[in-house]
Amino acid sequence: MQKIKINTDTIKMDQFLKWAEIVSTGGEAKLLIKNGKVKVNGVIDTRRGLKLKDGDIVEIIGKEEKYQVSR
Repeated sequence: MQKIKINTDTIKMDQFLKWAEIVSTGGEAKLLIKNGKVKVNGVIDTRRGLKLKDGDIVEIIGKEEKYQVSR
């Protein structure tokens, strides 16, 4: 599991995907989330504006790597 350090208390899911370099653009993030390819703490979530916090686990369906939000 890869820990991704953020500098704020929370971060929106689409911004996190860009910050962690999982996607290169906001458009890519939007499509990935909208198509149900992102799990947060083991549950598929399609909300781009979902606020992630320290300790949340983000997983991209089809990829083996998991990412932990770290403050």
